[in-house]
Amino acid sequence: MLLKRDIDVLTGDSYRSFPVSFLTEMNPFSLSVSRQWHPASWRDFPISQLPVYPDERILQDYERQLRSSPPLLLATEIRQFRHQMVQVAEGKAFLLQGGDCAESFDGCQATTIRDHCLTMAQMAGLIHESTGLPVVKLGRIAGQFAKPRSQQEETRDGVTLPSYRGDIINGQDFSLQDRIPDPQRMLRAYYHAAVTVNLLRAMNTSVFPDFTEPNFSPDRRGDSDNYYHLMREQLHGSYHRHVRDDYAGRPLFISHEALLLHYEEAMTRKDAVDGTWYNCSAHMLWLGERTGDPDGAHVEYLRGIGNPVGIKCGPNMTTERLLALLTIIDPDKQLGKIVLIARMGNDKIDEKLPPLLHAARMSGHPVIWAIDPMHGNTRNTFSGHKTRSFTSIVEEAQRFIRLLREEGMHPGCLHLEMTGGDVTECTGGLQHIDDRDLSYRYLSSCDPRLNRAQSLELAFLLGKALR
Repeated sequence: MLLKRDIDVLTGDSYRSFPVSFLTEMNPFSLSVSRQWHPASWRDFPISQLPVYPDERILQDYERQLRSSPPLLLATEIRQFRHQMVQVAEGKAFLLQGGDCAESFDGCQATTIRDHCLTMAQMAGLIHESTGLPVVKLGRIAGQFAKPRSQQEETRDGVTLPSYRGDIINGQDFSLQDRIPDPQRMLRAYYHAAVTVNLLRAMNTSVFPDFTEPNFSPDRRGDSDNYYHLMREQLHGSYHRHVRDDYAGRPLFISHEALLLHYEEAMTRKDAVDGTWYNCSAHMLWLGERTGDPDGAHVEYLRGIGNPVGIKCGPNMTTERLLALLTIIDPDKQLGKIVLIARMGNDKIDEKLPPLLHAARMSGHPVIWAIDPMHGNTRNTFSGHKTRSFTSIVEEAQRFIRLLREEGMHPGCLHLEMTGGDVTECTGGLQHIDDRDLSYRYLSSCDPRLNRAQSLELAFLLGKALR
């Protein structure tokens, strides 16, 4: 039977004090955060990528509603994820992170969530089959509703409106009513995240059906693609050895970019057990390139939470800025705390990544290095579609592995924009999708994603490179 004090510890409703030894035992990842930090302290810092809401009082009302809502995750679940991240940092596991560029409210459907979970489980099985390493699954899901924008406004036919910034902020329709930032959308995002987390928890304890045949329609494989049969056999074997009994049962953790700080602050709770502040809407959050100013509001917010934090490292990242971010966000140099997500582009990674690898290694921060081979390989077609080449994605991932091993470091994570659906948004792969096919099923509202077949093929090739 749960006593009142047990419920208080689980929900964070109590701030009772515990002996220091007990707290250390409960959370070995205790933070060394300045007393001046508070979930709202970001408001005193310069900020970018924040929408301008038309009515401050209405915004504050929805913030209050979110603060009083139950957490989506418990601190114990976040600490469980941190322990698995320690294994990744030590080179004893691999982190697979993937999902939508930006989730939509309409896309929060049972079949979409199911297909995402299944694809991630199969990818994890393929990587494990080649490397022997346990694979930690982390979805860009249940909170990836905000999108940074290079341009604050969009003009069509002489009409200028605010840019679409994700369903948590405004709508996609090009109308004044839809494009004005609406704080009520934060509450809608919370509810969509809650039902997604609820289904994920149910699926984490379920057994997946034997869907081991990749869907390669439209089918232009050709007999020359000889590794198709090898991948199919390995996928079938990994299902029976790992996916059905192991990776279906391993939890799919959740993550999103910490972009809309009004929402992130409202979802930040102080744990009654260890006194640490956690963002209880995700196991891990990441810092984008557009919000990565060491003196900015987003860095100020992220430095105070106990969650693992990802830092996007594009071709403009300098060693000075990287070291400043590491010092601010992870002053205690904790295992499993920081994931550095390289997104250089296939044509720049050999030049841009090695100085950052060397600087991070010499700093003594035990970071996890990840490769995001998506963002640096985007191009526009004559038809107006944004797309990415599967070949460039694979090559950048392979170069990342080689560069990490030359530095004696663990290539510990793959970070993808992908879907479990049969879309045609990226070209290449065993399906031989080309520019003419993009309009067939181009469903992304933002950036192009790998489809299920391409995701499995990439996991197969990455596993071979890691092996």
